[in-house]
Amino acid sequence: MTDTFTATRPLRPPMPLWPLTVVEARDLTPHMRRITFSTEDLTRFDHRPGQDLVLMMTDDDGQPGRRHYTIRSADKPAGRLDIDFVLHGHGGPAERWALAAKPCDQLEARGPRGHTMINPAADWHVFVGDETCLPGIFAMIESLPARAKAFAFIEVAEKADQQTLNAVCDVELEWLVRGGPAVPGSPRLIDRLALFAPRPGRGHAYVIGETSTVRAQRQGLLARGFAKDQISAEGYWRPGRQGGHDHIRDEAEMAARMRG
Repeated sequence: MTDTFTATRPLRPPMPLWPLTVVEARDLTPHMRRITFSTEDLTRFDHRPGQDLVLMMTDDDGQPGRRHYTIRSADKPAGRLDIDFVLHGHGGPAERWALAAKPCDQLEARGPRGHTMINPAADWHVFVGDETCLPGIFAMIESLPARAKAFAFIEVAEKADQQTLNAVCDVELEWLVRGGPAVPGSPRLIDRLALFAPRPGRGHAYVIGETSTVRAQRQGLLARGFAKDQISAEGYWRPGRQGGHDHIRDEAEMAARMRG
């Protein structure tokens, strides 16, 4: 006979609700569109670079839906924040909304939320992801102090999708041009991270993007001697999923979180 139990997690307090109003919408690259929003009392907006907002949108079936989008930047005195939308060409609800967005359009969001943030104790940082992660990766790197050392490998559809990084830290940025739509299990990203040589000291890896790619990269880092607490791994998307993120952990970690 075996004992069974049901693990429950403590209820989280509701995330703050933010009414957003579009100030400006513009294309940054062929596959990235930036929406600048205004909102009330942004002085209460407490976020760390890399975190996201949950945007309340209507799904294709007319039902309420949610989409997670990284906060690219927030200007508290001006009461404005930027969110960048990837234009996949799939015509999903979020992409259609971003393409049609114009000044005075309104949207509600909850947050900020998310655990992919800078580890201030790390001696160096390595970031890897596709274009869906570009806003978060750039936001995190641009928040690093001048003494920090960072490495970044970002996959994009074409060369025109590369953006300018405004960082003060010592950073080596490498673009991986895919030449077409994103695919699960990106060999470019998996292979490039496998070739990365860790620097002296204790570093931290921020591995984000398509879920199966992230899972393979995390396992590769663990096999090379990275500790679990040296890796932030989050799946931003996977085929067939509408909204939400996948938190990449092993079964033991998940059970421990449920008990905690």
